[in-house]
Amino acid sequence: MWISGLTYVAAVAIFTLMVEYLDAGLDSAFHALSHPIRRAILAGLADRSATILEIADQFEISLNGVSKHVKVLEQAGLIQRHIQGRTHHCSLDAMRLREAGAWIDAYRPYWERRLDALERFLAGQTESS
Repeated sequence: MWISGLTYVAAVAIFTLMVEYLDAGLDSAFHALSHPIRRAILAGLADRSATILEIADQFEISLNGVSKHVKVLEQAGLIQRHIQGRTHHCSLDAMRLREAGAWIDAYRPYWERRLDALERFLAGQTESS
């Protein structure tokens, strides 16, 4: 249920933007970022590139499991894989992360307004208590 007409208008505007915003690359990036192991892999690759075996040493899952996570990250455009013989080297590709950050930043003013309104409401509740 909507609290006020202003909230309804803002919610409709956001919903409209979300429905009209179709970007498979961004969708796959958010999907890839949704798993804690994949986020940890990206955090490690932010410091330096690594082989699949080096990445796998950081986790208590099978090498096959790590390879599947790396494949999801690669398909999302978040990492690049370079193959030298039988060794697969992975490195961070931050472009898609920047795109995801820009998408999130577009909604920052909305959430700041909502949180400011909540702060004002709570301050009013405290004063009247």
